[in-house]
Amino acid sequence: MEIHGFNKTTLLDYPGHLASTIFLGGCNFRCPFCHNSSLVLNPAGQPAIPEEEVFKTLNKRKNILEGVCITGGEPTLYPGLPQFIDKIKNIGLKVKLDTNGNNPKILKELVANGSIDYIAMDIKNSKENYGLSIGIPNFDTAKVSESISFLLSSTIDYEFRTTVVKEHHTIDDFISIGKWIQGAKAYYLQAYKDSGDILAPGLTGYSEEELLHFAHAVKPYVKEVDIRGVDL
Repeated sequence: MEIHGFNKTTLLDYPGHLASTIFLGGCNFRCPFCHNSSLVLNPAGQPAIPEEEVFKTLNKRKNILEGVCITGGEPTLYPGLPQFIDKIKNIGLKVKLDTNGNNPKILKELVANGSIDYIAMDIKNSKENYGLSIGIPNFDTAKVSESISFLLSSTIDYEFRTTVVKEHHTIDDFISIGKWIQGAKAYYLQAYKDSGDILAPGLTGYSEEELLHFAHAVKPYVKEVDIRGVDL
């Protein structure tokens, strides 16, 4: 696995669990607001962390940690992901997977095999404006829709989430998203912030009040809606 980042301890990346976070390189989307653009555009040019080193740390901390979050980039691009996850599970740790949802086949396989415990799937925008927010004009959202439908009918714990950007999202987009994921357990609107490693710098975020307004528009469709990443 091409591991380009390893956060040994986090309370933020895996809800309700003390976890480590593993960052994999490469992605099939080109979201202008991506905050890990170096992992997307030039993963080979980023420092690599040996897999053995990561597992040495996980084994050493297995009695402290509860889980591992695998993020990216887009982890489902790696053919060896199931085997990699199995090695983590064999340590006795839970696994959370972050994904853009464009590979429903691997999601279904991982869930069917009991390999993962939690999925966080990004909803980049409404169907109508998806191509804008992933940098791929005329994008076919069929596979994303398949992943949404799968999670809605699955017993696995999951969440949907959207990073909210002024230049990309309006109230109409969130009403559309709410209808798209209707019946979902949880949906989070994440405040956009420039990490310094943005694919398209110059974008801006909404205020807390504006995010809450968007969240209110989604609430008729989703069981739990909240905002994240706002400095209080």
